[in-house]
Amino acid sequence: MENTKPIPGIDYPRTFDEMDDWFRTEAGCRDYIRRLRWPDGFLCRHCGVIEEPWIMKRGVFRCRACDSELSLTAGTVFQDTRKPLRTWFLAMWFITSQKNGVSALGLQRVLGLGSYETAWTWMHKLRRAMVRPGRDLLTGEIEIDETYVGGTEEGKRGREIEKKSIVVVAAEKNGRGIGRVRLKHIKDVSAKSLLGFIRETVEPSATIHTDGWRGYSGLPAAGYKHRVTNISSGDEQAHEAMPRVHNVASLLKRWLLGTLQGGVQQQHLNYYLDEFTFRFNRRRSKARGLLFHRLAQQAVAIDPAPYSSIVYGKSVLRG
Repeated sequence: MENTKPIPGIDYPRTFDEMDDWFRTEAGCRDYIRRLRWPDGFLCRHCGVIEEPWIMKRGVFRCRACDSELSLTAGTVFQDTRKPLRTWFLAMWFITSQKNGVSALGLQRVLGLGSYETAWTWMHKLRRAMVRPGRDLLTGEIEIDETYVGGTEEGKRGREIEKKSIVVVAAEKNGRGIGRVRLKHIKDVSAKSLLGFIRETVEPSATIHTDGWRGYSGLPAAGYKHRVTNISSGDEQAHEAMPRVHNVASLLKRWLLGTLQGGVQQQHLNYYLDEFTFRFNRRRSKARGLLFHRLAQQAVAIDPAPYSSIVYGKSVLRG
């Protein structure tokens, strides 16, 4: 029989049955959240003392040193939830166990949630937890280019767009394959926007491979090695000169169409890109329970996102 005990230092359920058993009760869910938040013992955010707290009747922790109180879920994705934590854990397992992602409607159906709005909000809250704070920068040689989301625009070519959203894509070279990726929705293809993205995502001194767009001309001055392929004057097509970044862009569009049926709210696009990145960078992982664990870790490490902060516009891109 396979050993399903937690691996020391990597504490996660490895099968659905194990997950279902671990988190069958609210007490089990609360214990897991506590261990994720304070692996070295409860840390009071007011006085900084690490000490076993008093546990109040309503499930609030009271610091023995300064008497300040803290809810277990305060300052996490789960803050102010009215649903059982078990339902949240089931949602995280379902989201991470589906290779190509899920829609809010699919989440509503599998969890039996009473409203589509709840499922949609949960999806967006969890997408915000898919980016690890302080994640490592890309290294080595990286292909970078832009792609466009939102369908076609008649009479517009190349970087001449009006309504579509611009997504800049960075893909590490890993031999003949693709390593890690980063994606971001940017407002334009100016040097300021492009170099800002690159500084956020790529290690200084890395080699960056781009086309001849002038927005990338400042890379050497910014401390990067710059390899340029002038697509318009060469024999190679863009997808031949930089196959990795174009492959990622193609997969992104296919994923948006398949998971979201082509409807993307522009103000939420970066969070969809975060989900795509989370899935792509872990595409070879066979330990689905570990993906669940990583999402749960990040869900307790980021600030809460109230519904009002998620919904702030109705602009929708199609295509």
